[in-house]
Amino acid sequence: MPGLLLRDGRPWNTGGPADLLISDGVIAEVGPGIAAGDAEVVELGGRLVLPGLVEAHCHLDKTLYGGPWRPHSAGPALADRIADERLRRAELGLPDPARVSALLETMVAAGTTHVRTHTDVHSGTGLTGVEVVRDTAARLAGRITVEQVAFPQSGILTDPGTAALLEEAIKLGVHAVGGIDPAGLDRDPVRHLDVVFGLAERHGVRIDLHLHDPGTLGVFELELIIERTRAAGLAGRVTVSHAYALGQADAATQDRLAAELAEAGITITTAAVFDFPVPPVKKLRAAGVNVACGHDDIRDLWSPYGSGDLLDRAMHLAYRSTFRRDEDIELALEAVTYGGASALGLAGYGLTEGAPADLVVLDAETTAHAVVTRPPRDLVVKAGHVVHRSGALSVPPGR
Repeated sequence: MPGLLLRDGRPWNTGGPADLLISDGVIAEVGPGIAAGDAEVVELGGRLVLPGLVEAHCHLDKTLYGGPWRPHSAGPALADRIADERLRRAELGLPDPARVSALLETMVAAGTTHVRTHTDVHSGTGLTGVEVVRDTAARLAGRITVEQVAFPQSGILTDPGTAALLEEAIKLGVHAVGGIDPAGLDRDPVRHLDVVFGLAERHGVRIDLHLHDPGTLGVFELELIIERTRAAGLAGRVTVSHAYALGQADAATQDRLAAELAEAGITITTAAVFDFPVPPVKKLRAAGVNVACGHDDIRDLWSPYGSGDLLDRAMHLAYRSTFRRDEDIELALEAVTYGGASALGLAGYGLTEGAPADLVVLDAETTAHAVVTRPPRDLVVKAGHVVHRSGALSVPPGR
């Protein structure tokens, strides 16, 4: 099958202009003046080339994206939002395959090539969400890759039967098992983590825990998660999402936790939502902690906000982190690319020879400029195939 030659691009971190030859779904060659052979040639005109964006935390099963406007109806507390969603899901027909598909298609056009979504698994929904997201994602196979986290939104211990449902979800093919506020919601962090880590160890799946609990309670839970990760030998396979307590902790505690998180190989994922505390991204990265980013909720009963564009989310993360220098703003871009790829365990991710050919092309002077201005995506390639193309790129006649 003929390949694809992207002529005269500026691949991130390659140090200058280069062509990219794509063949059999991978990047076969990177460098100047590559011979086209029988490959389709696309002239990039010096545009910036990024690896495909990675959405590390969203909730596809909840989304109302592309449907009628629904005014927000929940109260301000976490428990209010959980209760409101459980009450209104059936009324609104959630999960809705049409809404899931609409959001995924928007993500594709914005350059996202991989998605990690947290799908509710509890006594009220059973495994319906897992099945709907799985089947909808299958219809977009080849355009975007979706992996699911079985997410116990209502708790594990406080919602009898959920532990068994999480195990059934794993048998249906979810990639990770989730948890939520082991102390604040389930009131028993040890037993909660026993279930989550036990499932991960028995079935070989990853872990991604929501941790909203604030202050010293949240710090204590982070310490327990670090301890469990070390004991289970799960370095590189555990993510803590939100981690508000990490953003609230004093500098000395942040330094200590950053070192311990790095040593344990735990990812911190943030969405920088509303005014909730944001983990200290710059400090974490300096310590060697992997940091990823995602939208969290997108146009659903939890939040009316969200665009599906990860450059929007990267800009928001940089803004909330008060990043002004280019090298700091670039950390936010790393979180929606390499950081997310590491959290999901994507092998060979990047723009080097031999890497899967997932990439996005846009018109920006620098990576920081891309985050700040969020220009249109001119070209999106997934597994070597063009899945989105604007009218701005030049294609030679006959191609």
